[in-house]
Amino acid sequence: MKHPWARGGARRGAGKGAGREARQRFSRKAGLAVLIGLLLVGIGVAAWLQTTSGGRPGTPGFPVSPVPSPAVPPSHQDQSGTQGRSPTAQSPSTSPPAGFGLEQWAGGLRQPLYLTHAPDDSDRVFIVQQGGKVMVRQGGELQKEPFADLSSLITTRNAEQGLLSIAFHPRFSDNDQVFASYTDRNGDSVLARYRAEPVQSGGSGSRRLDPETAEIILAVQQPYGNHNGGLAKFGPDGYLYFGLGDGGSAGDPRGNGQNPKTLLGSLLRLDVNVARGYAIPPDNPFTGGPEKREIWAYGLRNPWRFSFDRLTGDLYIADVGQDNREEVDFQPAGAPGGRNYGWNVWEGTFRHRPGLEPASEVIFPVAEYPTRPEGCAVTGGYVYRGEAVPALRGLYLYGDFCTGTIWGMRQAGGAWRTSVLLKTEMNIASFGEDEDGELYVVDYRGAVYRFVPGAKRVPETLAPPS
Repeated sequence: MKHPWARGGARRGAGKGAGREARQRFSRKAGLAVLIGLLLVGIGVAAWLQTTSGGRPGTPGFPVSPVPSPAVPPSHQDQSGTQGRSPTAQSPSTSPPAGFGLEQWAGGLRQPLYLTHAPDDSDRVFIVQQGGKVMVRQGGELQKEPFADLSSLITTRNAEQGLLSIAFHPRFSDNDQVFASYTDRNGDSVLARYRAEPVQSGGSGSRRLDPETAEIILAVQQPYGNHNGGLAKFGPDGYLYFGLGDGGSAGDPRGNGQNPKTLLGSLLRLDVNVARGYAIPPDNPFTGGPEKREIWAYGLRNPWRFSFDRLTGDLYIADVGQDNREEVDFQPAGAPGGRNYGWNVWEGTFRHRPGLEPASEVIFPVAEYPTRPEGCAVTGGYVYRGEAVPALRGLYLYGDFCTGTIWGMRQAGGAWRTSVLLKTEMNIASFGEDEDGELYVVDYRGAVYRFVPGAKRVPETLAPPS
């Protein structure tokens, strides 16, 4: 399918044979000069229109020609719930644009959910597909052979199940360890350790995940098919963090969110720097009572995406709401664990269950928006710390799966400010970082977009403090 701005070339008819030969030669030269002049003018006008489009959806630099959205967003709501090149406008001036834009970076994917990198200076970026494969982009190309194929282990009976994330050990270059989070054939949450082994032929770099090296280090029974969470990510402290939803259904019928005696509805923190299984970090908050020692934070409904600021170590948790609020929670680096983010007594700042009292003091979100009509499911992102797009430095970016809206957020003078950065047509399943801190957006419909310099301006309310 052609993009809306594509135009075909016009065909010219042959010149008439009448007239004298000298006049015919003169006419052809004059006509050719006029044609060249018009062509140059047309190119200049087209370039000016591209650079001044303002980044509206449907213009170059943003997703266009949407394919049908899935009936149920993955890993987001209750049990309801293309490929095409989008060029980025280039400024005719030599100085880089002062704003930002998006350009398509990879396409032809099948239900991509997550993007990450390996800390090995390989320039590889890994894209997790819900069906069980992990694709690799390296050297500007999407490789044909996957880095991993765990499709035989998982189930996708529910839209919130499948292969949900992978995490490379910080010392991956030395120990070859990769951790995968998925829902198994029984629908339970599994966290497994693998090793990447050398491969003889290309396609996914020098090493590929070997399914035969699997060690299941944690399995959690899921009472329902939704609210699985599923993100595994290493923190700046070297520990592995693992998000689990409240167990599913709707409204947390089993009260898992306010019960730290269960792993559900929590963010776990594990020490995997051991030969087998995992150990409990000594500064985890629950080490001497009936509460689960693995828990770092609780009171979460479905922490689908969380991230650490690679500069400060601050933790951002985007927790998907029920019917009223989508929220972003925040824990500053160095703060102790044991925080209660309120679910299911609170849904953001909305009192979800007035008749219940929380298990401990509630930490309220630093940002929230109404579940409807502004979206259906928050997708957490990252604080941008790359070099390519100066306009975004220091901003935390997050989005919504259904509306495709992307927000920016910044703390200034002790207060949090948030504003819409742009509207897209994507089903935003995830954001992702490469080794250099450059930022990407994963569109569940089959593509990945990258933030680049462009014409779209950051709102003045998000300007860095002077």
